[in-house]
Amino acid sequence: MTPLRHTLAASIAALLGATAAIADPVEMKIATDSGPKGSPAGDAIEMWASLVEEKTAGTDDEITIDVFYQDELGDQKEVFDLFVVGEVDMMLNWPLTSYDKRLGLRNMPYMFFSWEQAFDAYGPGGWLNKIYNDVHNDQGLKFFGAWPEGFGGVATRGTYATTIEGAKGLKVRVPSNFPNPQTMQALGYQATAIAWGETFTSIQTGVVDGDAGNVIYWDYEYFRDVLDYYVRTKHTFATGVLSMNQESWDDLNEAQQTIVADAALAVMEKQFADARARDELYVEKAIEGGMEYIEPTEEEIRAYATAAREQVWPLMQEELGAEIVQQVKANAPRP
Repeated sequence: MTPLRHTLAASIAALLGATAAIADPVEMKIATDSGPKGSPAGDAIEMWASLVEEKTAGTDDEITIDVFYQDELGDQKEVFDLFVVGEVDMMLNWPLTSYDKRLGLRNMPYMFFSWEQAFDAYGPGGWLNKIYNDVHNDQGLKFFGAWPEGFGGVATRGTYATTIEGAKGLKVRVPSNFPNPQTMQALGYQATAIAWGETFTSIQTGVVDGDAGNVIYWDYEYFRDVLDYYVRTKHTFATGVLSMNQESWDDLNEAQQTIVADAALAVMEKQFADARARDELYVEKAIEGGMEYIEPTEEEIRAYATAAREQVWPLMQEELGAEIVQQVKANAPRP
């Protein structure tokens, strides 16, 4: 080969190598621990992945994302383990507190009272977003925002209560994780930790009088045949979390990071709108189906919130640490 042809061949090979390197996309995995394909959670991770892929397709910053739904990579703990070690890059999940009790902050009662307050707290730059980001960073995770389901309530059979005094004697099923039992006890109820799969039978047979802590969707869809009332106590604001493995985040360039973060924000904003509309829809369905829907008065909510804050927040301080609880106290709106 002549020197000129050798030089041309080397140049072409170098150019092809550079082009191949540029064209090679970043490959990532996204998963949810709760929701099959076609569910709201499944649709959310598909949207997040699609937005990122669409924005980066055909560019030097191209990202491709494989989507995994509930149980496709293991149970809730197994997929969270994969997430922490970076085998899964992005998640919509309901974080387990086995790694860090502070991840249970989302269960703290009465941190806010309206959807607008919740969005301001969880959104970029929001006071709760900052706290969550610090907690997630300690686990090697990057926090983007909340994926809300709505304000919880108490669904009962036969009778209901809108006051602490009125709730005395009523037994309700609660999830076992802290501080759900303690919160319901502060609101006057007798709280019994019962597995989700045993809830229907427990209400039907009178072991408990109802279910506490869920948005109305779950009580209507699963237990409407054994429930008569739904009281929107607003003691919890149910939400999942949009987050990313920190090393996976750090491996992206600045342009890619911006696209991923913007896509997460779009998913969060859509869910705030969709969840609120879905919640209102299920209120209508419940009423049409014969369930009575009750919203306590502002005075009654204030009494609930005052009792929960006085009794449960000190326990949260023991569990989560004084620094976090003091930040919540400094930012949470007055009841």
